Amino acid sequence: MTESVEQLDPTQELSTDIIKKRAAKGAAILTGRNILVQLISFVSLGLLTVFLSPAEFGLFYIVSAVKNFLAYFADIGFAGALIQKKEKLTNEELKTVFTSQQVLVLIILFVVFIATPFIQNVYKLNQEGIYLLWALSLSLLLSSLKTVPTVLMERRLEFNKWVIPQIIEAIIFNGTAVYLAWQGYGVTSYTIAILLSGTIGLVITYLVQPWLPKVAFSLSAFRSILKFGFPYQVNTILAMIKDDGMTLFLGGVLGPSSFGVLGWAQKWAYAPLRFFMDQVIKVTFPAFSRMQDNKDELSKAVTKTIFFVCLLVFPSLVMLLYLAPILVEIIPKYEKWEPGLLALTILSITCALAAITTPLTNTLNAIGKIGITFKLMVMWTVLTWLFVPFLAINFGINGAAAGFTLVGLSSFVALFVVSKYISIDYLNCVGKPIIVSLILGLVLYIVGGLLTPSIFEVIMLIGVGGITYLLVVYVVEPSTFKMVGNMFKK
Repeated sequence: MTESVEQLDPTQELSTDIIKKRAAKGAAILTGRNILVQLISFVSLGLLTVFLSPAEFGLFYIVSAVKNFLAYFADIGFAGALIQKKEKLTNEELKTVFTSQQVLVLIILFVVFIATPFIQNVYKLNQEGIYLLWALSLSLLLSSLKTVPTVLMERRLEFNKWVIPQIIEAIIFNGTAVYLAWQGYGVTSYTIAILLSGTIGLVITYLVQPWLPKVAFSLSAFRSILKFGFPYQVNTILAMIKDDGMTLFLGGVLGPSSFGVLGWAQKWAYAPLRFFMDQVIKVTFPAFSRMQDNKDELSKAVTKTIFFVCLLVFPSLVMLLYLAPILVEIIPKYEKWEPGLLALTILSITCALAAITTPLTNTLNAIGKIGITFKLMVMWTVLTWLFVPFLAINFGINGAAAGFTLVGLSSFVALFVVSKYISIDYLNCVGKPIIVSLILGLVLYIVGGLLTPSIFEVIMLIGVGGITYLLVVYVVEPSTFKMVGNMFKK
């Protein structure tokens, strides 16, 4: 018997207009609150790179990649399938997903425990590194227990509730990690922070979205979910092989210190994506899934999404690249990251391209074209493993960065593929953000040339850059401010 959970999942009854309004409001709420989360994370990152050595930072980066690698096998597309599913969910499906995922995670934890000596030998982990590996692995279990409540919130586009545990976890994790690193705990700072924040985040999730976990399994429900879930997860696994798999490879080739520098460059280069795009993608996937039968409205929504993402990401990259050398020069103990500045510049190109292509692949998944996404992911995975290892071995961290960017340039293929299904005005949604960024870069160059490196210069450039950005956006696309205002209206 398949009991409907209509009372938990009312989104199927929503009209296109309501979906658009709820998605816009969700994006506004998520953006505002995630700005707080990302600010906390970025301040934490800045402090941790002061308190920790490149080797310690690199160790955390390597072990995190191991955990991320394993995480892909703990979920065979369950969450994505439940969110994308057109029909109403049933309690049978929810219980089956919950049960299946916990079994998978427990198997992963057992494998990690058995394989610990091998992982320790490959990456030269000390005892602190092993404890960190175990803590990150345990966090998989804590995360999997949150899957069903999280899916229910996402299907209803209730991101005002979804973001609450995210904010609390971010505060606890970053606050704990920074304090303990300051006290000299090194890598153990991460271990304690991960366990503490994960446990509290799990409790908060069930408080904001109550759901009674039950162990049950239905073969028919399992098959139904796998129709979309399995191809979706295959794409995710390919992404893992392309990204985290390469991270593991580079960690072994470059060593902890050099890899720590590359990790620093990647963290900051991708920061604008994490700051602005992640929450947009979180909202648009369920929203686009509900709009997949209305191609005209979907085209408009995707075009607006790319425009806003690029309008935020492109200028942020310009500001980041201009300020990074100054900050490395004036912040005490920060000169150790100077070798990563060129890699940061190269990787920023990859970030800019991702701001365009990620919403496109997200759209393909939302409309059920998972096979096309698979082909694109195969292409990117093959190119990554062709270019990055060769360039990294011969040219170090800058070669690795160049390899990632060469692969990113192939992303233009996605533009032509998506155009077969929906129409997107790239001239406006990408061209205008480029104009804003070029003008901002010119102003920063002129003003920066009149000042000497100091904290005063940084503050001045941020202030001038912010004012310039707002003025240019108002001239280039004045309707932007009206659209943003409408998003925050009740």
